[in-house]
Amino acid sequence: MKLIIVESPTKTKSISKFLGKEYKLLSSYGHIRDLPQKGLGVDIKNNFKPEYVISDKAKKVVKELREAAKKSDLIILATDEDREGEAIAWHILHALKMNEKGNYQRIVFHEITKSAIEKALENPRKIDINLVDAQQARRILDRLVGYKLSPFLWKKVARGLSAGRVQSVAVRLIVDKEREIKAFKPEEYWSIEANLKKQDNPEEFIARLAKKDNKKIDKLGIKDKKEADEILKELKGAEYKISDIQKKETKKYPAPPFKTSTLQQEASRKLGFSAKQTMRLAQQLYEAGLITYHRTDSLNLSNESLRDANEFIKNKFGLKYISSSPRVYKTKSKGAQEADEAIRPTKSEHDPDEIKNYPDGRQYKLYRLIWQRFIASQMNPAILDNVAIDIQANGSTGSPCIFRANGSTIKFDGFLKIYSTKLKEKNLPELNKEEILELIKLISEQHFTQPPARYTEASLVKILEEYGIGRPSTYASIISVIQDRKYVEKDDQKRFVPTEIGFTVIDILKKHFPKIVDVKFTANVEENLDKISEGKQKWQDILKEFYEPFEKNLKKKTEEVKKEDFQKKLGRKCPECKSELVEKFGRFGKFIACTNYPECKYTEKSADDKKKEDEIRKNEGDEKGDIICDKCGSKMEIKNGPYGMFLGCSKYPECKNIKKIENKTGVKCPECKKGEIVERKSKKGRIFYSCSKYPKCKFALWDKPIKEECPKCKSLLVQTKNNKIKCSNKECAYKKDD
Repeated sequence: MKLIIVESPTKTKSISKFLGKEYKLLSSYGHIRDLPQKGLGVDIKNNFKPEYVISDKAKKVVKELREAAKKSDLIILATDEDREGEAIAWHILHALKMNEKGNYQRIVFHEITKSAIEKALENPRKIDINLVDAQQARRILDRLVGYKLSPFLWKKVARGLSAGRVQSVAVRLIVDKEREIKAFKPEEYWSIEANLKKQDNPEEFIARLAKKDNKKIDKLGIKDKKEADEILKELKGAEYKISDIQKKETKKYPAPPFKTSTLQQEASRKLGFSAKQTMRLAQQLYEAGLITYHRTDSLNLSNESLRDANEFIKNKFGLKYISSSPRVYKTKSKGAQEADEAIRPTKSEHDPDEIKNYPDGRQYKLYRLIWQRFIASQMNPAILDNVAIDIQANGSTGSPCIFRANGSTIKFDGFLKIYSTKLKEKNLPELNKEEILELIKLISEQHFTQPPARYTEASLVKILEEYGIGRPSTYASIISVIQDRKYVEKDDQKRFVPTEIGFTVIDILKKHFPKIVDVKFTANVEENLDKISEGKQKWQDILKEFYEPFEKNLKKKTEEVKKEDFQKKLGRKCPECKSELVEKFGRFGKFIACTNYPECKYTEKSADDKKKEDEIRKNEGDEKGDIICDKCGSKMEIKNGPYGMFLGCSKYPECKNIKKIENKTGVKCPECKKGEIVERKSKKGRIFYSCSKYPKCKFALWDKPIKEECPKCKSLLVQTKNNKIKCSNKECAYKKDD
C-alpha cells in the first residue's frame, strides 16, 4: 500500500477520484508542528534552533498518520507546492519520525486533475530543504519580533499591544496616508463647459474649454470665480465653429490572467470580497479541481491550457475573436514565484454556470471572474474609434478659445465580449470641419482638488506588492491581523483608517525601532528570504544579521524610554489624592488616571469618550439624558469594550442586560412611519441600514439614506459607496447628478 498525505480533507476527496485501490489518502488538517504558543521557542544561542511542538489538536491526527505509515510500503507527501506546503511536508516527515533520506516521495501539482496527478506521481522528488529553510526563517523572524517587541509596548504604553514584522509596515503605510490626507489643503479651480448642438439636429453634447489665447488650460488653469466670469463675459455672443477633427483607431488589450495579488484586488473591486474571503473561496475552488493553485506570482500558462482556451473561443465566439498567436505574459512583480502558473480554470469548457448551484454562491462568482479573465486573456483586443473635436469660439476681445469634445465607440468588442471593464462609449453626432454649432448654454462650475484616497483592501495589496512587502500567501493574513489588533478599521466606504492606538504604536516604532517599519528594510528581508529559497543564502545568517542589532537596540530603548513619555499631562489634580492626572492608553483606548497608581486608583473617561457619551445620551436617553434598562428599570451605563461602546445595566451582575448603541441616521422609516433608520452590520461585517423597530418592521437598505425624497417617485434618496445620490426605489432610475 502507498500512503498519500495532503493537508486538506477536501483535497483528499478530490485526488482519490483519480487513483486506484493501491493508494490510501489521509489529511494532516494543515500544520501539525509549530513553535510553542507559550515561550519564545527559539534557542538563540544555539544558532536560532527552533523548538517545534505538535499542537494538542494535531496529536490525534499524528497518531493516525503514524499508524498508517507503519502499514505502508511508501509515503507520498502531496502538500501544496509553495514554501508553506513544502514546510508542512517536512514537518509531517519529522512527526512520522523519519528524515529527508527516508523511504518517501514528494510530489507537487499545479491543479487537481487526472493528468496532473498522474504526471506528479511519475515525477517524484525529495523535499526541497531550501524552501523549508525560507519558511523557517520567516516564521522565526516573525516570532523574534513579536515576542521581543510586544512586551516593550506592554510596559511602556498599554497591555495587550503587539508588533509584527510585516504587519507594522502595513499599518505605517495606512498611518502615513491618513496624515497626508489631514495635511492636504484643497485648491479652488473652475471649469467652463459649452452645451452645444448641430443646427439641424436636436442631439446635444458637451465640450470643455481646453485652450485660451493659444495656451492650454490645465486642471487648475482657471483659479477663481472672477477669472471664470471674465471668460464667460468674453464669450458672450461668440460663434462656435469646428476648427479640427481628429479620428484615431486604437486597440485595448486584455489584462493577463490572475496571480494572487491581482485576484485579491479585482475580487475586492468587482465582488466586494475581502482578501481573506477571496483566498478561502479560491482554496475551495482549487481543492474541488476547478482552478489551478491560487498562491502564485507567475503569469505563465501551460501549452495545454492555451490550446484549450483557443478551441473554446473558436467554438463559442468564432475565429475573429482568437488571438493570432498564444498571448504570453511576463511577471513584473518583485520576489519569488510561488508556483509555476497563473490562476486559471483547469478546463476552459468548465462553464461557470456549471457551479451556479454550489452551496456558497460566492464560489460561483469568484470562479466566473477567474474563468472570464483567463478566456479574455487569449482573445483579440477590442478596437475603438476615438474622435476629438476642437471647437473655436472667438471672444469679444478677439482672443480665441478652444473647446474640446471627445467621443469613443467600440468598432470591435474583442475580449470585451466576455470580460467587462470600466470602458464606456461616448457617442458624438456626425460633425464636419468648419461647421457652425448652436450654443445651448455655457456652464461654469467650481471645483476643489481632492485629497489622496485612503487605502482599500485592493489598493493596499497593490502597494504591498509594489514595495515587495510580504508574498502572495501572506497578504490576506496581514490585512486580517492589523484589523484584529484594532490598529486600523474601515470607514463606511470600506477604506482603511488608523485608530488612535494605531497612530501611537507607529509613532513609537518610527522613533525607537525605525527599521521595523521601514519599507525598504522590510522588502530587503523578503529578498533575503528569496535567496534562502534559491539556496544562495543560509537562513541562520539572515537571522543573525537581523537579530543582533535589533536585540542591542531593544535593550537600549528598554532602559531609555519611560512610560511617562507616552502619558499626556493634563494640568489637573486628582480629586481624591491631589496627585497629577494624566491621559493613558488602555485596552480600549485613552482614559484619564492618577499618577499615584496603584496607591490611588482614580480614573475618568477621556474628553473624546465624554463627548461620545453626551451624543449617545442625547440619542438614546429621555429628556434628562437617562437611559433606562428595559428589563429591570434601573439606569443603563455607557461602557467601553473591545468592540466599542455599549450600554450595560448599572445593576450588573444582578441584571446582565446589555444593549448595542446604534448609529442613527435621523431619517424616519418610510414603511412603518414610527421607527428611525439606523446603521447596522451584517454577520459578514457588511454595513446596511434598517428600521430601529426591527423585527416588527423589516425595512432595510444597503445604501445610506439621506433626508431627501426622490423628486420623481417620493421614495428615499440614498448615498452610494461612491458618494453618488440616487433613488432607493429599484424601479426608479433617478440620479441626482442627472
